[in-house]
Amino acid sequence: MEVVIVPDAKAGGELIAEAMAELLRRKPDALLGVATGSTPLPIYEALTAKVREGAVDASRARICQLDEYVGLPADHPESYRSVVLREVVEPLGLTEDSFMGPDGTAEDVQAACEAYDRALAEAGGVDLQLLGIGTDGHIGFNEPCSSLASRTRIKTLTEQTRVDNARFFEGDIEQVPHHVITQGIGTILEARHLVLLATGEGKADAVAATVEGPVSALVPASALQLHPHATVVVDEAAASKLKLADYFRHTYTNKPTWQGL
Repeated sequence: MEVVIVPDAKAGGELIAEAMAELLRRKPDALLGVATGSTPLPIYEALTAKVREGAVDASRARICQLDEYVGLPADHPESYRSVVLREVVEPLGLTEDSFMGPDGTAEDVQAACEAYDRALAEAGGVDLQLLGIGTDGHIGFNEPCSSLASRTRIKTLTEQTRVDNARFFEGDIEQVPHHVITQGIGTILEARHLVLLATGEGKADAVAATVEGPVSALVPASALQLHPHATVVVDEAAASKLKLADYFRHTYTNKPTWQGL
């Protein structure tokens, strides 16, 4: 696992966007796994700017979802399908044909989960998966004590996660669904490159447990330690609890330039 400490969220977004751009230069039809929420917005803004400037051609890129609310209509403004189309697909100049995600309105939710796992595999697998992290160490909607071998499945949200997400629903927790479809940890680990971005002091404990703690289902993000190419990008505030912060700074500063992110 590589840990990169950046000054702020904007710098983290630019760094990750350049890594995504470089991937698209090597593989124009790369399958990019995206996350929702406020944390990855600087990434999407920076990547969109590169596309508009002509620094990279994203016209053949493919986009896939990490998770989706169960029971929320696909056209609801806070369904993750709508969010990804609004924040990623449309700004990059792509069409819905380039996009894939689980069906949160399916009558048979379990079948929809299995179908999405198959679709990802049939698409050739995810080339780069963006991840955020919850204050309790969850990734996707794999809440604490999720199996580290789990596949795409339905999960019940914790009360804290619903409280955290209420800001997207006019501050009304009653509007936040209780269930979601999420890529499982085992599914996430199949992506070729995992990139986690964390910003703010509120994520510091989760980042420290993920990076320096034991691999544990209690901290689902710690499973990234098992991946051959996982990158954790954190701002100074999110890095504030890392015991090895100086070492991470040293190794990143002195890494060979050809390695990239």
